[in-house]
Amino acid sequence: MNIKIKNQLYLSAFCAIIGAFTGTIIWLFLKVMSIGMSFLWEWLPGQVELPFYTILVCISGSVLIGIFRKKFGDYPEELSAVLGKIKIEKHYEYRNMLVLLIAALLPLLIGSSVGPEAGLTGIIVGLCCWAGENLKFARKHAKEYSDIGMAVTLGVLFHSPLFGIFAVEEENQEQGIPELTRTSKVFIYGLALAAGSGMYLLMSALFGAGMEGFPSFPPVEAVRQDYLMIVLYIFSGCLLAIFYQFTHHTCQVITSKIPAILRETLGGLVLGITGLLVPAVMFSGEEQMGILMETYLDYLPWCLIGIAFLKVLLTNICIQSGLKGGHFFPVIFAGVCLGYGIAGLIFQESAGHVVFAAAIVTAALLGGIMKKPLAVTMLLFLCFPIKIFIWIFLAAAIGSKAGSIAKI
Repeated sequence: MNIKIKNQLYLSAFCAIIGAFTGTIIWLFLKVMSIGMSFLWEWLPGQVELPFYTILVCISGSVLIGIFRKKFGDYPEELSAVLGKIKIEKHYEYRNMLVLLIAALLPLLIGSSVGPEAGLTGIIVGLCCWAGENLKFARKHAKEYSDIGMAVTLGVLFHSPLFGIFAVEEENQEQGIPELTRTSKVFIYGLALAAGSGMYLLMSALFGAGMEGFPSFPPVEAVRQDYLMIVLYIFSGCLLAIFYQFTHHTCQVITSKIPAILRETLGGLVLGITGLLVPAVMFSGEEQMGILMETYLDYLPWCLIGIAFLKVLLTNICIQSGLKGGHFFPVIFAGVCLGYGIAGLIFQESAGHVVFAAAIVTAALLGGIMKKPLAVTMLLFLCFPIKIFIWIFLAAAIGSKAGSIAKI
């Protein structure tokens, strides 16, 4: 057999194994997270009646997180940090895998306004680096295996395989695996993503899903009034992106001056008080968005706009105070809230307009933060109707350009 073909077969087989293993790890993590959250936020409150239960859980959990981080290190790392280390150093530390798992899980359990993608990506990338450095036949492509692991993690977690590919490829503009053609590379990614998604779906079918993912919005027919408002929607998304970066930097400066453990405790106090007053801003936002889609008419438009900005602020407080995780899930929830709120202000009968507004605002918001319009489009592809696909890409591209000009 031709050596080149043999190597490609080995590469394909190993990437499929990586994908299947990644899908299994994601399912296990999300299942444990779901069981823990059900115990802490549903079963236990039904057994004991404690005043200010939300504040008590958030503070006690944040103290535990502070002690854990002080002893074992600043984990989990943000997704941008994980991507940066793989891109520059071509390595991610994998020796403290149990620490990474616990550090990624604890903030999610206490209702921190973050998503699981940052912690999970660090875990999967660490395992891929271990394989690349310890398995002789895998050493040549250790960096590429990490890229594939990231793509599968994001693709499976967000139920959007193309998002996983574009998120990694827009970060890494280089070809990656020199002896592979572009077609072969797409095949490798597709194989790994198919294996990962298949294993995740199989485990979910057998034992129940740990996380359902973002719900899909109903199909809509955009009308002339919607197109007339598209500039306002894009501007609003860009404005929220600027607010995100401003609060991210401000919270970083403030919390850097506060000692460890106290920093996490204060973050937990803010989370608990905010969650007690406005429960919708707690957790990642995935489940809350499904509820919002059914109950948004119960809120005043200004309330939805306020919730959007509050969600962004709380997310950055959580991340910078040490209750860390990913920002994609909460940011998408904030974008949908803002879109609903703006459409509600403009249109008295808003039911036919809110989906279009939510899609454009969220696309511009994510474009301004991520600066990856193709990845943003793929991320939102399964949430919003396919008929407005081109407008989502346009909003993401403008948001990305505006974010670059504004240096946000």
